[in-house]
Amino acid sequence: MSRRSQRRSRESALETWVPKTRLGRMVLEGQISSIHEIFQEGYKIKEVEIVDVLVPELRDEVININLVQKQTDAGERSKFRAIVAVGNGEGLIGVGAGKARRVRNAIEKGIRDAKLNLYPIRRGCGSWECDCGEPHTLPFKVTGKSGSVEVTLIPGPKGLGLVAGDTAKVVLTLAGIKDCWSKSIGATQTTTSFAFATFEALKNTTRVMTPRDWAM
Repeated sequence: MSRRSQRRSRESALETWVPKTRLGRMVLEGQISSIHEIFQEGYKIKEVEIVDVLVPELRDEVININLVQKQTDAGERSKFRAIVAVGNGEGLIGVGAGKARRVRNAIEKGIRDAKLNLYPIRRGCGSWECDCGEPHTLPFKVTGKSGSVEVTLIPGPKGLGLVAGDTAKVVLTLAGIKDCWSKSIGATQTTTSFAFATFEALKNTTRVMTPRDWAM
């Protein structure tokens, strides 16, 4: 499905959207007009339409698709598992997974899951080599873990680019990070864990800074 077709399908779904949660009704009625209001108030997003209304410019990218097989009493069952990232390139990022018998359905489920996991991150210029004051990299060094994979992201000077693996690059780009170094340990060939570890590292940019952060 092309992006134009996806947009039309989403717009059609929004026209018939009947919110099932209080937050959804508040968004539909215009009481909440910004995704950041939701994060500030600590609301949990349970309807993907909320994200579609408040962040229509959100982009998505498939990170990986795997065939997953499961043995049951009726025989072997096969499903596709899609890992998808969504972001606006301006500090919003989400990573999700979806399973289905068809690739297209698995991707759609992955996009929905990523939107429900949408999270705001802090950007800045935490590199001692740069200090330009622009939000092109991270404000400080952060680490995230998922499964056996641990990813550390380190602020880089402007123009460096993303010194990271392909999986991490997708997540970082959609989040709006343009320059940074990274290092990882564990089974980094496990795309799912690698993607979610990078996501967790970015989420840690919103934690309160400590004197140790300034020294990094």
